[in-house]
Amino acid sequence: MDGSGDSRRACAPRAGVRTAGLLCAAVALAATTVPASARTAPAAAADPPAEPVVVVDCFSKAQVRPDEYLLACGDGNNNLVRLRWETWGPRVATATGTDMVNDCRPYCAAGRFHPYPVTVTLAKPEPWPDRPGVRRFTTIRLLYTHTAPAPGPKDVTLKLVY
Repeated sequence: MDGSGDSRRACAPRAGVRTAGLLCAAVALAATTVPASARTAPAAAADPPAEPVVVVDCFSKAQVRPDEYLLACGDGNNNLVRLRWETWGPRVATATGTDMVNDCRPYCAAGRFHPYPVTVTLAKPEPWPDRPGVRRFTTIRLLYTHTAPAPGPKDVTLKLVY
């Protein structure tokens, strides 16, 4: 009680301290229940990880690091097999493998497939019109490391149209 005889006034400072203490305790308790990731907001929102660039096959299916890739969609007479991808990045992808090519002698149905070691490079990614937000490689380079299928050159770049 203070000198004026009013006991409420004497208790008011103590009640304020007690309320402040309870408020601080409540804030501290709330801070410990919020995950650390929510307490430390990043300076700028991070972009989501980019989807990898794809190569589109004959069936309009997106592929990433395929083991095989059919080059001759119409007749199946040229197929890349045993592909081992060394890189697969946002601008270029490189692999080594074997190009299995039908010699079509005396005609394709009676022909034999021959293996040609090859280095494959996919490049020139562009947006895929059929899939918004997805980018696809639009060229493929075949560099034959030994001999090339006759009568073709050892270094061929083709446009991928799928």
